[in-house]
Amino acid sequence: QVQLVESGGGLVQAGGSLRLSCAASGRTFNNYAMGWFRQAPGKEREFVATINWSGFSTYYRDSVKGRFTISRDNVKNTVYLQMNSLKPEDTAVYFCAQTGAGAWSSQGREYRYWGQGTQVTVSS
Repeated sequence: QVQLVESGGGLVQAGGSLRLSCAASGRTFNNYAMGWFRQAPGKEREFVATINWSGFSTYYRDSVKGRFTISRDNVKNTVYLQMNSLKPEDTAVYFCAQTGAGAWSSQGREYRYWGQGTQVTVSS
């Protein structure tokens, strides 16, 4: 049974930083790509960042490029999202997810397993 557990969310002022973590268990972590998605109140879930199985290939939504960095540790079975220069519009519940393949994807339908989410609130 695959489990994804996010941590690291919280309340931060605009311009601040947070680092989200997602610990995975239940199957061979380094076989699969990972992604981060977010959902703000009243809005649909949206893609944020993704990383392939090895960690050498990443992709971001335009609005977070240059501010967010996704990375993974295949020994610790953990994926991270470093978020810098946070803006109020980054406020959302952030979810990590795992695909069924090694290549990254920005499409939610490619992800088989999802965590419960962690709240990120950025005050102005």
